[in-house]
Parts: sequence; structure tokens; C-alpha cells
Amino acid sequence: MSDDLSNLDEPRWYAVHTLSGKEGKVKQYIEKFKTIEELDDYILEVLLPTETVSEVKRGKKMSTVRKLMPGYVFVHMRLYDKDGKILNKPWYFIRETSGVIGFVGGDQPTPLRESEIREIKERIEAASGKEVPKVQFEVGEEVKITDGPFLNLNGRIDEIDPERGKLKVSVSIFGRFTPVELEYWQVERNAS
Repeated sequence: MSDDLSNLDEPRWYAVHTLSGKEGKVKQYIEKFKTIEELDDYILEVLLPTETVSEVKRGKKMSTVRKLMPGYVFVHMRLYDKDGKILNKPWYFIRETSGVIGFVGGDQPTPLRESEIREIKERIEAASGKEVPKVQFEVGEEVKITDGPFLNLNGRIDEIDPERGKLKVSVSIFGRFTPVELEYWQVERNAS
């Protein structure tokens, strides 16, 4: 490597603005080509915060990955030397990546504060392994059951358990209200 690492500033997190829908391609490109371009000492990690969202379409449960911060990827990198000058090689590598609009902060990118990147990572951690319903429900709301033995019955939400992704819904069966436990994706808002 041509540059002396001792003259480089500490790695920091930078927000990179991307074209809408190109975040994944930008992340893949940077991760794939940073080694080929000999930038492993400059670019350490690329983060694209996402969560899994579930909804019911045409009677089937569908899960999709939704970006938590559309239009941005976050890059942990060395962008400045100790004198505060931008390092051309990593600067141009990121700027010239297809789909990149530029660094947040323009020609003098400002690193994210530790609290900001910690908050982003906590959101990713909270979303990891969980499916979030595309529709948020409220206690007392009327819903229609779209799956299971109570299909097509209407009910009222009594309890919401976001940790387990479950709802307790009161359904009228033979003139009596019966509590039924359902998953978020088994109900939809009443169109009334």
C-alpha cells in the first residue's frame, strides 16, 4: 500500500446518499471492489439498515425486506488524513460508484456522531429476526380475519403483543364473544 497508515485519521462512519432503489447495488459494489482497488485499509464496513415486513396479499403471507433509511448507505472508512485533508483514493472510489449521489456533507463530508451510528445499529438489532407488520393495529379496532378456522369473521382487537407478533381478537361465535389469538398477518383492517 502506498500511503502510510500512521498518517491516516481514525475510521469514522459516513452517510452516503444513493439513488432510490440502488442502495443494495451500491453496498454490493463497494464490498466487492474495495479489495480489488486495494482499499481494505480505508473502507472497513458498509451498512444498509433493513427490516423484514410481512403483509397478506391475495390470501398469502408475504415477507419483504424494507430499508429503514431509504436512499442511504453508511460506510465505516478512513476518509481524511491527520491534517484533515480528504484522501483522494477512497473519496473518488465512493463518489464514482454507480448509484451514488454523494456524501452527506458534500465536498467536506461530516462523520456521523457515535450516538447516531449506535442508534442506527440498535434499530437494525431490534429488527433482526423479527417480522414487522406492514399495517400497525390499535386496541379496539375492528378487523376481518383472513386466515385460519375463523376465516371471514369480523372481530375487535382486545390486546396487541408486538414481541410475539400476535393479536387477541374478540370474535362473535354463536352470539357470544370469544377471544382468539391470531398473528398479525391473519387479519386485515375492516373496510367499513
